[in-house]
Amino acid sequence: MASTTKKQRIFIWTITIVMTFGTILSFLVMIVASQNSVDENKAMREKYAKYQKAVDDYQNKSNAQAKDLSSKYYESMKVYSTYPAKFDKSGVTKLETKDLVVGNGEEINSTTKYSAYYIGWNPDGVVFDQSIDSATNELKIPIQGGNLISGWNEGVIGMKIGGVRELTIPADKAYGDKSPTELIPANTPLKFIVMVIPTPEAIEQPNPKDYI
Repeated sequence: MASTTKKQRIFIWTITIVMTFGTILSFLVMIVASQNSVDENKAMREKYAKYQKAVDDYQNKSNAQAKDLSSKYYESMKVYSTYPAKFDKSGVTKLETKDLVVGNGEEINSTTKYSAYYIGWNPDGVVFDQSIDSATNELKIPIQGGNLISGWNEGVIGMKIGGVRELTIPADKAYGDKSPTELIPANTPLKFIVMVIPTPEAIEQPNPKDYI
């Protein structure tokens, strides 16, 4: 077999060096990419941990606020837990209101910000929803007024903060031909006990976008 020439040997060595360098470069790229991935995953975990802490802080503050409000209003609201009773749904043709306690705070109009505790029941006297948590003997977080069924929105007009009012709401001002739950069939009038309270201090809820 003929020996390789000098040019052939140089060419072979050049190819070998290029291939070796390419292999080393590829390996280095893989290491860098792997490290970048590790760094990115670490950064993501840190961001998630910060977000989770913010969520936990928000939940703790909300629970503490709800507990504080409950201790203040529970006994007053509990008095009305015996009010739900059967009523003749055929006799409910218009919105009716009855003040049980006249408040001494701001008078509610269509733009007033307020919060409320409530008990709602159907014509069979069955409570379909309420603020009283019978399992803990506390009140749940109060709801915000304004974006509720029209009978409620209209029914609280003229109340004063701190007041309690019974609302009798015809079906067309409740859920109409919709049935939001089994306890509220379509075309069903409803009754509510509503206690309006000052809107508590807002607790800012963390936005995930702030942690991306």
